[in-house]
Amino acid sequence: MSNYGTTRQPGGGAPAKDKTTDYHTALFRRLSWEGTVPIEIRVDPKELPANSDRGLECYYIQAPRVSYLPLLLPEIRRFLMDVVFDEAAASGLKEEDWWFETEEGTITKWHWPIGLIFDNHTISLSVRSSAPVASSQAQPLRLILHLASPPTEKLMLQPSQEACKQAFMGQLKEADFIRWGSTKRVTGLRKLEQDGIWEGIREHNFDDYWRVASKVTPSATLPPPAPAPGASAHARPPSTDAPSTFDRDGAYSVRSIPVRVYLPDGPILQEFAPPLLEDGSPNTLNSFLSTHLPLLFPPRPPAPPPSRSKPNPQPPSVPQLAYVMIQGVVSPSEAEMGWLGVCMAGADGWLSICVGINR
Repeated sequence: MSNYGTTRQPGGGAPAKDKTTDYHTALFRRLSWEGTVPIEIRVDPKELPANSDRGLECYYIQAPRVSYLPLLLPEIRRFLMDVVFDEAAASGLKEEDWWFETEEGTITKWHWPIGLIFDNHTISLSVRSSAPVASSQAQPLRLILHLASPPTEKLMLQPSQEACKQAFMGQLKEADFIRWGSTKRVTGLRKLEQDGIWEGIREHNFDDYWRVASKVTPSATLPPPAPAPGASAHARPPSTDAPSTFDRDGAYSVRSIPVRVYLPDGPILQEFAPPLLEDGSPNTLNSFLSTHLPLLFPPRPPAPPPSRSKPNPQPPSVPQLAYVMIQGVVSPSEAEMGWLGVCMAGADGWLSICVGINR
């Protein structure tokens, strides 16, 4: 499956180059990486060059979730020049003037991964139409390609591969700082490695990407055992403690997990999620969401005290007002944030959570 490792190694500060990745982590990372989304691209009929074939102005592609729209432009241009456009009439077209919007008129972001664009759009459609998300997902992402007059103030960056690369590296450094408190892991990469991590995205090569990304991404280790109630960290001298196998580079050693929450047709919330709660237990998706979005994800109240009729009472249920989608998958509320940040984060290091509304 992967050439970058399939064996779990103990922690304890081993050099990153000596660490390998356990089979299940590699599996989830590859499943996320290999995910694709269907896209239908149609040229705005008002902007077609003269003598274009108007019966073939649509182009269909199954695009990698981890890729970006600027990386698709060369392939789209080749199709349009070979099949649709009149060569002489289209000779003056410039890719830097091209831009996309959805059929509903939403301008698509160049710096968003394609999978994120698809998930956010799918959820927004389900909210507007009151259709279940499962039926909405069967539809392709329909984009309108404009050939002129890009709204630069809304696109955030030019649709060039170099601009996209710079934006990607900026996101990677920001995620690195949130996790570790510095950007040394990314900035410490050689230029060949920094170029290689982007080439892995551009060529959609899993092994090339993870060969470098494994040096900056936490490893998927188990959380440390939670301290016993009432236990004190100063109960005995450190010299009497058992040797620790806690991985300093593991998912539960980071300061915070870089998270962005995307609400349907709403704002984007950027949050820092600690991998562990104050009591030492793993922070879960439910705990994170009920803290930051309590109206959509109300906290579950504690169970009532046991009685003779109910010796093992259960906590009362709470309404399921919303759901979350990560990498195209509706995610369970008990998923641990540390694990999600390692296995389900995007190639730029950010865990993107799209929130949908239950009807």
